[in-house]
Parts: sequence; C-alpha cells; structure tokens
Amino acid sequence: MIWIFTFGFLYFPIFVCAFTDNECYVTRKEFFYHEGDVTIGAFFPLHILYIGNKLTDKNFPYDFQDYHIQYKFKNYQFVLALMFAIEEINRSPDLLPNITIGYDIYNIPYTEKNILYSTFLWRTGISHPLPNCDCGHKRKSPAVLTGPSWSASAHIGTFLQLYKIPQLTFGPFDSILSDRSHFNSLYQMAPKDTSLSLAIVLLLLHFSWSWVGLILPDDHRGTQILSDLRENMASHDICIAFLKMISGTWNAFSNALWKNMEKVEESSANVIVIYGDIISVQGLMRHIAQQLVTRKVWVLTSSWDVDTHSDYFMVESFHGSLIFSHHHEEMVEFMNFVQTVNPYKYPEDNYLPKFWYLFFKCSFSKFDCQLLENCQPNGSLDLLPRHLFDPAMSEEGYNIYNAVYAVAYSLHEMNLQQIQTQPYANGQEMVFSPWQLHPFLKNMIMKSHVRGDTVMHRGRNLDSKYDILNFWNFPSGLGLKVKIGTNSLSAQYGLQFSLCEQMIQWPTGFTKIPQSVCSESCRPGFRRAAKEGKAVCCYDCTPCADNEISNATDMEQCVKCPESHYANSEKNHCFQKSVSFLAYEEPLGMALTITALCFSLLTAVVLVVFVKHRDTPIVKANNRTLSYILLLTLFISFLSSLLFIGQPNTTTCILQQTAFGILFTVALSTVLAKAITVVIAFKATVTARMVRWLMVSRAPNFIIPICTLIQLIICGIWVVTSPPFIDQDTHAEHGHIIIVCNMGSTVAFHTVLGYLCSLALGSYAMAFLSRNLPDTFNEAKFLSFSMQIFFCVWITFLPVYHSTKGKVMVAMEVFSILASNIALLVLIFAPKCYIILLKPEKNSCLGVRHKTI
Repeated sequence: MIWIFTFGFLYFPIFVCAFTDNECYVTRKEFFYHEGDVTIGAFFPLHILYIGNKLTDKNFPYDFQDYHIQYKFKNYQFVLALMFAIEEINRSPDLLPNITIGYDIYNIPYTEKNILYSTFLWRTGISHPLPNCDCGHKRKSPAVLTGPSWSASAHIGTFLQLYKIPQLTFGPFDSILSDRSHFNSLYQMAPKDTSLSLAIVLLLLHFSWSWVGLILPDDHRGTQILSDLRENMASHDICIAFLKMISGTWNAFSNALWKNMEKVEESSANVIVIYGDIISVQGLMRHIAQQLVTRKVWVLTSSWDVDTHSDYFMVESFHGSLIFSHHHEEMVEFMNFVQTVNPYKYPEDNYLPKFWYLFFKCSFSKFDCQLLENCQPNGSLDLLPRHLFDPAMSEEGYNIYNAVYAVAYSLHEMNLQQIQTQPYANGQEMVFSPWQLHPFLKNMIMKSHVRGDTVMHRGRNLDSKYDILNFWNFPSGLGLKVKIGTNSLSAQYGLQFSLCEQMIQWPTGFTKIPQSVCSESCRPGFRRAAKEGKAVCCYDCTPCADNEISNATDMEQCVKCPESHYANSEKNHCFQKSVSFLAYEEPLGMALTITALCFSLLTAVVLVVFVKHRDTPIVKANNRTLSYILLLTLFISFLSSLLFIGQPNTTTCILQQTAFGILFTVALSTVLAKAITVVIAFKATVTARMVRWLMVSRAPNFIIPICTLIQLIICGIWVVTSPPFIDQDTHAEHGHIIIVCNMGSTVAFHTVLGYLCSLALGSYAMAFLSRNLPDTFNEAKFLSFSMQIFFCVWITFLPVYHSTKGKVMVAMEVFSILASNIALLVLIFAPKCYIILLKPEKNSCLGVRHKTI
C-alpha cells in the first residue's frame, strides 16, 4: 500500500502545454528507445515543466493545468554522445561481435519529488508503474547512466542499488556518491577535482589577482571546495573579498539571491569564482544574465549553463569568462557524426523533430505529429548558434562516451567468460543478471579500457589535467569556448601551467588585463605594511628606510644594503659606494690648504721681521728667544694641518694627532714662559736677589722642555697602547665611503686636549696677573686675550667635533688648529709688527723714556 501511495503521488499525466501554438511541439514524451540485444538505460534532463499562472486542475485538485515546457537543447548532446558511442561499438567487429547494443533514454525532471517516476517507468516498462513488477518488459539493461546532477544520481542510485544494477554517473565527481556503504553499485566516470582549487589559484597568481570573490553551493561540495581554496589561497597570499553560499532552491527571482547579488556587484573584487553543477547554480546564472553584471571576470567550472529561452543578455554578463574543464581528447568523429544526425535518420527520437521545427522551419502533420519533409535543405545541428547547441563534445559527453565503452568492454569480458565456462549454441542470446556485471565493470574502469589517457587507481584519477577555456559571446549568440591554456598535475611531470594571454577576450569594459586587488601593488622602493583588522591583501605602502631597498613589487620587508653599498634615491638598487676623503682638489680641502699656506708664509715673514729687528727694544722686551720659538712653532703648526688633508695612511694618522699635541704644547708653554717672565720682572712680591737670579739663570726657559716632555710621554703611551689607524666611515656621506683616521683611543685624545687646556689656563692666569704693568713692555693683555680665544675655539670644537662625521669632522679639527694658530699669531705679534714697521719712532730708547716720563 505504501508503494502504491508513493507512486500515486509521484505520477503525473502527459500534458499538452501552451508553449507555442503548435501542439505537436509542446507534446512531450518521457522516453524513447532504440532496440538492441542489450540496452543501456540513460536518464538525462532533456526538458522541464514549469507553472505559469498556477491554475488548479479540475480533475487533480493538487495539480495545475497551466504547465509549460522548456526544452534543454544543450543537454541533447548527452543523447548524441550515447548514440555515437553505441554506433561505434556496434560497427566494431572485435568488440561484442554478433551482439548489438541499444539505448533506453528517459527524461528526468529537475524537481526531486518526481525524479523516481522515470526510474520506475524504466524498470517496470509500464506507464503506471508498480514496485517489483516487470510486466512485459523484455529489454535487458546491464547498466544505467545518470547525471549530471549529483542529487538526481543519488535518488536514482538509492533505487538501483536495491536490484544491484550498475549505475554510471557522468556528472562532476561527488564525494557523497563515492560512499560505498550507501552506493555500492555506483561508478563515477568523472575524475575527482583534487587539483581544481590549485589550478584556480595558479590562474589567479598568473594574473596577480589577490582579491577574489567566491560563490559556492551551500552543500557538502561547496564546503569541500571552500576548504581546498582557502588552504591554497592562504599559502599564496590571495584573499577572499566575499563569500556567498548559494542554496540550490534559489531561482532567478529569489529575494535572497537578489540581496546577495547587490553585494557582489558593489564589491571591489573584479574576479569572482563560481563553483557548482547545473542544478546548484542555475538560478544564480540566470540572475547574473538578467542583471547584466558587467566589469566582472567570472571563473567557472565546466558544468555550468544558462537558460537562454527568454533573453540573450548573457553576452554582457559572461563574455570573457574563464572556464576550467577536465581535459579530454578532441573528438572530430563526433562532430562529423553530429552533422549527419536528422529526425529522418532516427525516427524513434522525439526531440530531433523539435529542433527541426524550431530552427529549420519544418512543420508537423496534423494527424500524427510526424515531421513533414518541407524543411530547409541541408539542415544540421552544427548550424545552430553555439549558445543553444555546441557540436563539440563536452566534458559530460566525453564521460558518457567512456561509460558506454566501459559497459561494452565489461559485457565483452563477461561474454567471453560465459563461452569458456558455459558454451551455448550459436545465435543464443546472452543470459545474465545486471549484478553479474559488477566485477567486470570494476576491473574495466580500473584498467581504464576507455578512450583517452586517464590513469585510474581505486576508482579515481591519479593524473589531473584541466583545459582553460575562454567564453566568447560577442556578438550575441556566438557562444564559443576557446581553449587558451592547460593546467596539469601528474606524478611523472609534476605541476605544469601554460596560458596564451593573446587569445583571451576580456569582459566588456576591459581593454587590458583586469586588476583585482584590495590594495595597489607596492612598487620597488616600498614595502607592505599591514592594516590592522584587515586581510593580508589589504595594506599600505611604506617607503623603505635609509640604505634599504626593495627591488620587487609587494615585498614584505626591505633589504638593507651592505656597508660597501648605498641605496639609490628610488630605493630599488644598491650601488657601490665611491671612496672619498678630504682631498686637496675639493673646495673645502683647497680652502683649508690655502689658509694654512698663507698663514705659514705670514708667520715666516713675521719671524724674518723679528730677526731683522732683533736689537730693538720691543723685540727684546719679552724675551726674543721665546718669540722666535713661538713663531717657529706656529710656522710648523700651520704646515702640520696639511697632514689632515689628502688620502690618509698609517703614518699621517699617527702624525696628525701627535704633531697637533706636541706643537700646541710648545706654543702654549712658550706663551706661559712669556707670561711668567713678565711677572718675574715687574712683580714686587719677589726679592731683588731672587729676581736677578731668575733672570740670569733664564729659569722660564726650562718651562718649555718640561711641559713638552710631559706631552711627549702622553703621546708615546697613546702610540704604543692604542695608536690612530685608518678607518672607513660608511654613514657620514650618502653614496661614499669616507676614509678617515680613527683616533684609536678617545681617552688619550681627550687627555692631550685636556693637557693643552691646562697649559692655556696657566698662561691665561699668568697673563691676567700682569695685566696692569706698564704698556710699553707689557704684552700680557694680548696673551690673555689670545688664550681666551683659544679656549673659545677648543670648547666649541668638542661638541661640534663629536656631532659631525666624515670629512666635515676632519675639516673641523683643521679649522680649529688654524683658528688657534691665527689667534696666537695675530694677537701676540700683530701689535709689535705694527710698531716695528709703521711706528718705528716708538721702537727706540728715546721713545721709551719719553713715554715713561
């Protein structure tokens, strides 16, 4: 009773629909067959019914009377692939000799509740099927082909496995159908999409598309491909801009679908991946076509379709799409076969007349709906627009072709075994049950006795190869799928990816390769800086730091240049630094050299003047010997500054600091001796006898060697323990390596400088004590003023010296030496030279006496 009730619910009568004004065109039959010794059952979605105004039928209150029929012309290729394979086998003298194969083709509706009707009709052979009833059904069917929808195959498989009837599916591979505990009689001909996600990611990488939208079916297949895509995309820094899970129950007018598509159109992602079979995405595809979603590149799988009976707007929506299809060899023979197909050659086929009526202006007989021979001459299916029918064998058609051959080879093997074990008379029909075919069918599929290069292992492909197709649909109705590349993953050759960009036609609105990124690529010289709370593909571009480069786009980190190299202004290349030093030829070195030479010459002139006028009172007044020593020391000190200019070497590095320290010690100790001489001569605090002894013994002159000896000891310790050496300063000047002299020991350098400052302080103190003595003989004021300038120079020198680098630091020390020497020369000897040369009358005993009186 349950079975009867079920079929009473599933069964619906054959309706005459008002799709056109010709009743023969809209009269449908659910099946047709071609006789053979054995027949292969096939369930294809060839037409669907839909309801118009939902007018309730008077005789069937739970049914409607305004059904409309829509033929799925593209799916008719499934029928042709089946017929082509069977005719090839029947013509072959080596495969199933003396046995012919027929076919039994049934339509399966898109609604799941009516799927089993055709199955029971095929099984029982009566239009009002009853379970377990095989009344008058004499055709032997060793196997059944189902597809392309996995859900339809699952429903039919649930019924077929009760009878252990082999079922071969030609639709996309599905993990649920591979569950042997539920479908132990089912074989999937399509290869498993193990590398599809990787192939898609490689395509995205090829065009640098890192910001991609995903539209997937909301079922187990969508969950699995999402997991695979996320894993491969994450490992290649590709981000998901949005994710939409589409329910298979949504049609083109679903409110939920419309809301989702608004977000898709507004997304900044220009590349969108759509995965799914015909059933799961049919509503989505029609909606995209109707909405004219432009400026989007659709990346699709091969099992997609768009209903086109109502409009041709698909030209603007899917033109330029990229499609992944399992690779199969070209079937030129199939295209030749398609050209020969016509309704007169296959009178049992009730779909071919619909083609000829609709496209070749044929008419039907009013009595029996037979096609009249008043059609256009040379009518052929390959003349139809490609968006309606494609004569090239599709992936599903190739799977059907292989499935038929697998069944044929299995029957052949089983027939040979029966002949060996149970010989029978010539002409006797094969006697077998469908379940007996299973071991042979498993063996045939694993050995892959089908056309092509498929390598199978435990019912699945080891090698995966995809053809990348470009959909050309401009102008309207062109509907070509042009092969532009391949992607293969094999155990022997590894991963191979090839693409011909010149053949690609991009969607309307794109004149070059479209971009699909969250953030523009960071050009060389910049690095990516992640935005907080955003995907890794969304980032800011930050310039590289000093002396760092990035020589590629979208670098995560900048690379620091070696010490011997520097980064160019664009910060995308490291160049070899040029060696530099404070040279005589450059302006700064030339200015310091000229200054040193001029003042050394001036010092020599002053010395000559003093020697020439050595017997005059003003020269003799402050110990002319000390004046000669000071002038000679200043002359050498001016020249010693030239040691700092030019390319340094080990000798000049040592002489620079030691000469500076010793010469300035001699100069300062001479000034100190001069100040002490004045104090001894004119201070009343010292007894006359002591003054005469100091003057006669020339005790102040011993100050110079004693002070100099102390400085020599300091410099000796410095040279022995940590002498100055040649060093390279790679940071002082951009693009240059400055060769400088490293002091070796900063403590020793500051000790030398500190000692000089102590001598200057002592000289200043002595000069300050003698500031009020008679002006004619007193140079104490000039000595004290020169020591003040000396202090100012060297106190200023220390912070400036330590804040500069490279050639500027060297020039700073030379400038300080010259400034100190000039201060001593000018302030001490300029007044005396003025009197000697310009006021000679004051440089006489008479002049001195007159001024004293």
